[in-house]
Amino acid sequence: MKVFAGNSNRQLAEAICNYLNVPLGKASVRRFADQEIFVEIQENVRGEDVFLVQPTSYPANDHLMELLIMIDAMRRSSARRITAVLPYFGYARQDRRASGRTPISAKLVSNLITEAGADRVMTLDLHAGQIQGFFDIPTDNLYALPVLTRDIKSHYDLSNVMVVSPDVGGVVRARALAKRLDCLLSIVDKRRDRPGESEVMNIIGDVTGKDCLLIDDIVDSGGTLCNAADALLAQGASSVTAYITHGVLSGGAVTRVTSSKLRELVITDSIQPTTAVQSAHNIRVVTTAPLIGEAISRTSQEESVSSLFD
Repeated sequence: MKVFAGNSNRQLAEAICNYLNVPLGKASVRRFADQEIFVEIQENVRGEDVFLVQPTSYPANDHLMELLIMIDAMRRSSARRITAVLPYFGYARQDRRASGRTPISAKLVSNLITEAGADRVMTLDLHAGQIQGFFDIPTDNLYALPVLTRDIKSHYDLSNVMVVSPDVGGVVRARALAKRLDCLLSIVDKRRDRPGESEVMNIIGDVTGKDCLLIDDIVDSGGTLCNAADALLAQGASSVTAYITHGVLSGGAVTRVTSSKLRELVITDSIQPTTAVQSAHNIRVVTTAPLIGEAISRTSQEESVSSLFD
């Protein structure tokens, strides 16, 4: 087994290798003067079980191309099996035709990864579970819930906690967390008038005096979370914390979160935190390296991955 990484999130790749007690594979991923990507694998991978750790986060197109070219380089170097490990799967939000004459980009990206030569895919908290079916190769969708659950248990009195879904679409995820914590569930009913903007309409459930935990898979602009925090506090919640798997945090999102009424935003390291995220007073990062590392180890040894979440 060998683990390699592109330029997207080397910190996470190194942490995964530390968990596995293996060195990070030697590879050069650089650009020509015209920004074309060049990859050189600097060690023998013939007959090896290779794992490529490369979340396709911002800049998504560059990191996706790095992944595709690395897969091609491994295939042409006679690797026995190539697993693309995408802690964050970019383009996942384009998983259906929301209106006429639009693409299903998640399916296109799935095809690209498959055709490049990947034998397996491993990802974390897909925006929509059905994206697993877009791949024609085995795909493991890991869940950050065990990581987030441990963090919540170490920071909160569970007798006063209420899990909150920021929208109706996230109820299944929120219910799973509430079941693990054995606590109550509430839902924020909102209407989205245009992409990136949301309006909170109603709070379903009594949040008076509760420490509310907003749970979701992606935070991008931060508008939904900040609006939800305002609405929950207005309904009598004592505090609001957000637990999100993927901290995209584009544009002015970090400023929006730091100036909001959120007690804390907790994200994972599926996307490499920026300097702004690391310096924000109310944003905290928890690592998924042990989870992903254990899944990689079990995959390499042909053991069950799904039992990680039983």
